[in-house]
Amino acid sequence: MNDASPVRGTPRPAPTLPDTQTVTEVKHWTDRLFSFRVTRPRSLRFRSGEFVMIGLPGEKGKPLLRAYSIASPSWDDELEFYSIKVPDGPLTSRLQHIEPGDPIILRPKPVGTLVHDALLPGRRLWFFATGTGIAPFASLIRDPETYEKYDEVILTHTCRARAELDYGGQLVNDLERDPLIGELVAGKLRYYPTTTRQDSPRMGRITTLLRDGTLLRDLEIAGITPETDRAMVCGSLGLNADLREILEGFGLREGANSAPADYVVEKAFTG
Repeated sequence: MNDASPVRGTPRPAPTLPDTQTVTEVKHWTDRLFSFRVTRPRSLRFRSGEFVMIGLPGEKGKPLLRAYSIASPSWDDELEFYSIKVPDGPLTSRLQHIEPGDPIILRPKPVGTLVHDALLPGRRLWFFATGTGIAPFASLIRDPETYEKYDEVILTHTCRARAELDYGGQLVNDLERDPLIGELVAGKLRYYPTTTRQDSPRMGRITTLLRDGTLLRDLEIAGITPETDRAMVCGSLGLNADLREILEGFGLREGANSAPADYVVEKAFTG
């Protein structure tokens, strides 16, 4: 299933309930993945790449919340999110059925490590994502600051099947035509999608392709060094651990908001 037509409603004023916003658009990319947009609180300020807590009312009125990266850039008038559908997931089993006009709980306290402030200056920026881990990078590749800070930006996205790459692929294809940042993006952003189960032009786990040199050969890059390269990682716990080892093997050091360095890893997950 790949419904290319989003369901969009007429934006309404945000509900008066505390921390509640209104769904404005829902798009189902596959039977496992969907994106949605909600109204943005006027007071919300965030850095591209950060996450917030969102959710729905739970039993006895207690909110059921999970951490979701904001997929829209910091300048957007609305907030976009990208989610997996978990049939028996406490939140996503219900969240996947939202429609435009529905209320959604949003705690407007953004945090996260996948931000430019957590990295030292560099020349080339790597975004390593698997599955819905592309969400924070969907924000960052649409942020002018990304292209002002780096000469080259490389987005890798690994999924099981080709259709699961559609969300990121469409974002990248649309960027150069974007009236706000199209000129900044031109010639700087490189997209490297791979699949692990279904046949596609590029197959393999990104960790394997990094270790055996395939990724660097494909992109015609001599190597990854702390002098030129910076990286952000968002995926499963296993991927994060493996990429930490690989990046440290290249000499890169892990950074944080309080101590910027060469790479950062997101530690929040949705479910």
